[in-house]
This record gives sequence, structure tokens and C-alpha cells, in this order.
Amino acid sequence: MTRRAFVAGMLAIGGAAIRRAAGATPTSEPVSTPCTFGFGTYGMKSLTTEQAIGAIADIGFDSVMFDCTADFDASPARMSPARRADARRLLKDRGLKRPVVVDDLHPVADDRKNLDAQEHLKAVADLCRDLSPDEPVVIETVLGGSGDWEKAKPLFLRRLESWTKVMTQCGATLAIKPHIGNAMSRPEQAIEIFQALGAPPNLRMCYDYSHFVLGDVPMEQTIRTSLPWTASVVMKDAAFEGGKRVFKLPGETGLIDYPALLRQFYAGGYRGDFN
Repeated sequence: MTRRAFVAGMLAIGGAAIRRAAGATPTSEPVSTPCTFGFGTYGMKSLTTEQAIGAIADIGFDSVMFDCTADFDASPARMSPARRADARRLLKDRGLKRPVVVDDLHPVADDRKNLDAQEHLKAVADLCRDLSPDEPVVIETVLGGSGDWEKAKPLFLRRLESWTKVMTQCGATLAIKPHIGNAMSRPEQAIEIFQALGAPPNLRMCYDYSHFVLGDVPMEQTIRTSLPWTASVVMKDAAFEGGKRVFKLPGETGLIDYPALLRQFYAGGYRGDFN
């Protein structure tokens, strides 16, 4: 079974269950918008962007999440106009979408460094449009920082307010990811930011249950909380090895019920990427 067939099958099963629960007949259901199933170049650092596109397409994925941080091959500074044109052609020829790109921007107190971060966001948005001009621009990032959330929150709010304005100018969306060990480690904290800033439509969440699975919060609860705000979903496993948290490919640990995760997001109206 290909990965596309797996995702289609899981969502079809979930959709059938929802129809039965609602008493609908198969003929009354409108055509559904599909989600995409992809892989990210964060896990392919030894390959060039062009090689990664080919490998991801050969495996059978629908989409690619480019890592655009400074030390990765798909960073804006490394992607010359000629390389962007080549990558754009490859994406089109291989039938791959670019729903989300990932970055690693952390709010800092230094105003000059924040201006640099804003310029980087603009450069990433430009790269996204050069690679696939017809797709929306969604940039994912963790916020970093450690320690007390209440102490970190004022700086996060100030910087995210300015970053969201940049995203508005670029016609792009920023998706922030709650990350274990960071100051913002729970979906509820990301939602605090959204609400404090007036719920701007281009500031959203990246959902990644691997950062919560080793705690005591049920997956269903985190999905219900996150779903209205979610712009992208990352899938990977987590485990403790040698007293440290490590991340694994999806399915390696058996701790996460992926069919349930897919069905719950789809039933809730999510039509984005699972990466």
C-alpha cells in the first residue's frame, strides 16, 4: 500500500463513520477536499533540495516541507534564482505540493536582531512564492526559550505582533508550534497568544503530538483544543532513551494512534497537510 492509499483509506473510513452517525446516505455527501501527506527536508539534510524533491516523490508522498533555516540547503540565501527555477520545475513535474515550510525563529529582546528576523521571514515568503506561486505561504516555527511561561510571554507577544504584521504585508501565515522543553510547550499557551493579539487570521498553530505524548494529556483532548487554530500537522514518534527524550519516525514506538489522529482532524474540518 502506498502512503497516498493509506491516508485516503483512513480518511475514507473516518468519513463513512461520520456519515453513519449523522444518518446521511452515501449519495448525499459532497465531494470531499483531500488532505496531503508529506515528508520534510529536516530529515534529509545530507541531500540537496533538488535531490530531496526527487526522493520524496519516488517514495510516493504528496508534499514536501522545506526546512528554510540558515544551515539547511533550502535556506533563502542558498537558493539562487536558477536553483529556485529548477526546484519549481521539479515540484511541478513530480506532482508535489509545498503546503508549509519550516523555520527556526526565536523572539529576542534585541530590536536589531528582531529586524533581521523580520527580513528573514520576508525572504522565506519570497522563496515560497518562487517555488510554487499558486500555493498559500505558511511558515512554521518554534519559539524557543526555556523556563517560566509567564516571564517569556510578554516578549513573545511583542515579537509575534511585529512578525504577524510582516506576514500580513507578505500575504502569508505564521504557524507557531508548542514544543516540549520550550517556554511555550502546550497548545493552551499558543492560544493565549492568539487571543491576546486579537486572533489575527494569519497567526496559527502547528500541531505535533510527539511533544505531548510522553506526558499525561490524552491526544483527543489536545486535538480538540488545537483544531480550530491549526494550520499544519507534524507526525513523528517520541520515546525516552537513556533518560532523554528522542524523536522517531511515525509508528516506531506504537504510542500514537495515527488513524484516530487523522480521523479526528478530518472530521473537525482540517484539510491541510500531515507531514
